[in-house]
Amino acid sequence: MAAQAAAAAQAAAAAAQAAQAEAAESWYLALLGFAEHFRTSSPPKIRLCVHCLQAVFPFKPPQRIEARTHLQLGSVLYHHTKNSEQARSHLEKAWLISQQIPQFEDVKFEAASLLSELYCQENSVDAAKPLLRKAIQISQQTPYWHCRLLFQLAQLHTLEKDLVSACDLLGVGAEYARVVGSEYTRALFLLSKGMLLLMERKLQEVHPLLTLCGQIVENWQGNPIQKESLRVFFLVLQVTHYLDAGQVKSVKPCLKQLQQCIQTISTLHDDEILPSNPADLFHWLPKEHMCVLVYLVTVMHSMQAGYLEKAQKYTDKALMQLEKLKMLDCSPILSSFQVILLEHIIMCRLVTGHKATALQEISQVCQLCQQSPRLFSNHAAQLHTLLGLYCVSVNCMDNAEAQFTTALRLTNHQELWAFIVTNLASVYIREGNRHQELYSLLERINPDHSFPVSSHCLRAAAFYVRGLFSFFQGRYNEAKRFLRETLKMSNAEDLNRLTACSLVLLGHIFYVLGNHRESNNMVVPAMQLASKIPDMSVQLWSSALLRDLNKACGNAMDAHEAAQMHQNFSQQLLQDHIEACSLPEHNLITWTDGPPPVQFQAQNGPNTSLASLL
Repeated sequence: MAAQAAAAAQAAAAAAQAAQAEAAESWYLALLGFAEHFRTSSPPKIRLCVHCLQAVFPFKPPQRIEARTHLQLGSVLYHHTKNSEQARSHLEKAWLISQQIPQFEDVKFEAASLLSELYCQENSVDAAKPLLRKAIQISQQTPYWHCRLLFQLAQLHTLEKDLVSACDLLGVGAEYARVVGSEYTRALFLLSKGMLLLMERKLQEVHPLLTLCGQIVENWQGNPIQKESLRVFFLVLQVTHYLDAGQVKSVKPCLKQLQQCIQTISTLHDDEILPSNPADLFHWLPKEHMCVLVYLVTVMHSMQAGYLEKAQKYTDKALMQLEKLKMLDCSPILSSFQVILLEHIIMCRLVTGHKATALQEISQVCQLCQQSPRLFSNHAAQLHTLLGLYCVSVNCMDNAEAQFTTALRLTNHQELWAFIVTNLASVYIREGNRHQELYSLLERINPDHSFPVSSHCLRAAAFYVRGLFSFFQGRYNEAKRFLRETLKMSNAEDLNRLTACSLVLLGHIFYVLGNHRESNNMVVPAMQLASKIPDMSVQLWSSALLRDLNKACGNAMDAHEAAQMHQNFSQQLLQDHIEACSLPEHNLITWTDGPPPVQFQAQNGPNTSLASLL
């Protein structure tokens, strides 16, 4: 009887505990339901959502519920409010409590991931790193979180420009993914490492790594969208590698493959079936972002090759897509894409004789950079370079020099450095009285001896600048040697602008030497190529030479036609020049320090010389 009574008492106690737990679960679920309802309302009612979640704590819930609620509160406050102090407090409590609870990985590692993000946002990187390292150390039995946290810490090191540490972590991630049987995520780690090695210019390490990645991608059999996204990542790295090297012709097969690949992805439907391996639960980029990225590299290629109308077409498509995406998605990568697209189309506009539009787009880049200090930090040198190119186009040589000098101070990117130095040298050549500075620059970008970068395009441009300097000094045979070297290199890689510039300068040299036939043989194809690009300055130069050549040869009709063309080009450039210099944004040419100015004062009219255009 006593045993039966004890059993009955135990059963009653268990029933009471179950009823209590059921009651606790019902109030908790009710509060959680209300919180989610308010969070997902349109518009979201965040204050009410926070109140519902805070109402959980007076009930003194079990540790699991307490930790999860702290995480939910921290997440809501972090993503939807500016109250970072409270968000941090809740996330720190979630991380602390969840470490004491066995088998509570999702809450534990999500808290660590979010908290480290918040620390970085508050510029407390030194607090984020040890937190992520500890989370990585204790997450080795949880493949998804271990990989995700490794990616996160690698990204943090990348943002700090510590690419060596980032590469080491990505290497660790690749080996871990191999051990847990995830070839897909192994490829993601290796491709990410390849991207950083390209940024560091460690080309000897990049080539074998990309070869291995290519084999893994081709051999992996899994979700078709994931497979194609790996292929896009792989091909984007190959294309940008070629473009960095200035190999515009050699890149064409890879670029074509990339464009076909993105077309394939756009026809595939998202598969809702989750991968069986939790380590495979990653996506490189959403489909829509990949599409913009492919447009972007196509624009980069078109600009380098001198297909400027094609560059304009793809820029328009990409910017339209970006505008749609930015309505729904505030991802920082979209602003980066937008800035890079604008940087390239601005250079195209300056070539095609649309300086006023280029200046307004430079101002647009300034506005985008004002919204993000990191974006400005990454693009300040490019912004000053673009302003330098604009200054050259409106004949403000002192401002051009100041802009290029500022850009050189702000960059440690070798290719950009060489591009700026090449343009600064052309400014000194045009000024005609800066011989000491010019000789110093030319020595640093000597294409005959240890050129500082591997870019085919930049080396060809350096030969052109040497030829231009020799021409201005009257050393015509030396100029011809340099220009023929430029032609050989530009023809090898379809660098149409450099080809057109070299041909017209050679034509000018032959004209000065009295060799009219040879001059005509250079100027006519220069004009044809410049019209195809279209390059307004080369067209202006070529039409002036054709006018003088035909006059000298007694071809009155052809001379008149060329003179008319020259007049038309002059008028177009003159009108654009006046419009650009009259814009309030023209005052940007005086900005050389600090963040971009917020407002521009309108000017009474242009204050720059038009002599170079007439």
